Amino acid sequence: MKKKKLLSARSIHIALHRLAQQLIENHGNFENTVLIGLQSRGIHVMHKLVEILEANGVDKVAHGTLDITFFRDDFRRRNSPLQPSMTKIDVLLEGKKVVFIDDVLYTGRSVRSAMDAIQSFGRPAEIELLVLIDRRFSRELPIQPDYVGRQVDSLAGDRVSVDWAHLKAGEDAVYLEIGEHE
Repeated sequence: MKKKKLLSARSIHIALHRLAQQLIENHGNFENTVLIGLQSRGIHVMHKLVEILEANGVDKVAHGTLDITFFRDDFRRRNSPLQPSMTKIDVLLEGKKVVFIDDVLYTGRSVRSAMDAIQSFGRPAEIELLVLIDRRFSRELPIQPDYVGRQVDSLAGDRVSVDWAHLKAGEDAVYLEIGEHE
């Protein structure tokens, strides 16, 4: 598989700051907004956004993490068992604006699963979607992001991955791994 860098650490930094500014424009002081990072990869984007928002004067951004493992439509179709992650939502979501945060939007199935899972924590007034990378021509469900760091055009056999320096050696980066195409 050939690997190509799509975004450098600097480009990710710029995209995250732009996304944070868009959130501030639409949510003001965040008193009625909760950011929810989708496990497992969306939580890294969420934590970086919370840091940026708080550095820009937004006090105490309510946030949590949501595991969608048991809400996935392919849960029982895998050869190996899925390992659930931790859900941590310490705030009532009833009547709040919820912003789901993920790293890469591909088919839309993870977001659909998140919409099912979030109902266990109350009925939000509104749900928005923020993604660092939107693979816009790969949707299987009619789900579109409200906030996008960068759009990437790729084929079905390709893979888009986000690497974070705090998780392994190297720098923050987004890569396109080009698969075999028919």
